[in-house]
Amino acid sequence: MESQMIRPGHLTAHQTATVLGITLDGVRQLVRRGHLTRSGGTPRQPWYALADVQALDTKRRTRDAA
Repeated sequence: MESQMIRPGHLTAHQTATVLGITLDGVRQLVRRGHLTRSGGTPRQPWYALADVQALDTKRRTRDAA
């Protein structure tokens, strides 16, 4: 279940996974490895800054294209 009170400019874990084209476990691994930082929410329903997710997506696409 996704949070209904998410701040503007933030994404839920499910939305983040969709944007990055990965699973929820993949999002957790990115956080664990320090590539993505939670910016709010709760431990069970974290939020991620949209700008951070977009920057990570761009970085991953650039790396994959090289």
